[in-house]
Amino acid sequence: MPTELKRCIWPGTDELYIKYHDEEWGKEVHDDKKLFEFLILESAQAGLSWITILRRREGYRKAFADFDVKKVAAFTDVDVERLMQDTGIIRNRLKILASVNNAQKFIEVQKEFGSFDKYLYSFMPDGKPIVNYTDKIPASTPISDAISKDMKKRGFKFFGTTICYAHMQATGMVNDHLPDCSFK
Repeated sequence: MPTELKRCIWPGTDELYIKYHDEEWGKEVHDDKKLFEFLILESAQAGLSWITILRRREGYRKAFADFDVKKVAAFTDVDVERLMQDTGIIRNRLKILASVNNAQKFIEVQKEFGSFDKYLYSFMPDGKPIVNYTDKIPASTPISDAISKDMKKRGFKFFGTTICYAHMQATGMVNDHLPDCSFK
């Protein structure tokens, strides 16, 4: 008799949320392109539900040049106006401008540290992800506080400590799956 799979409660019954939970959330990512994708998506999520952004993920992929950081960093006012008309994304001018700005800052960090991944992991104890497997998932931690504070100092926008912690969870810098979750 097969064992029943258990998962964290938060995906509920939404198939897209379940797929994201099972295949991505809490899994280590060290690829800068994927880290940039989550930087764009998490920043867009500010003030909204994550499922709202997941449902528009492909729209963001198309609108933001398949998350090519160099292309996004070179977006002009014409691109911003094009994005303001794009129904496949959240049409918030400040968030769109922040995405272009953050792409430029992302490249600066890559030049300084060799990769955005190395930069992020410089904040992690022993440069390794944190595995919590806990019933009490925080909204932020001292590490997300430190990363978001440093990123703000570097000029990043829409990346406060709560968004930073969500980014850490999404990219496996921290694994907060529940102790009995089959997908941890």
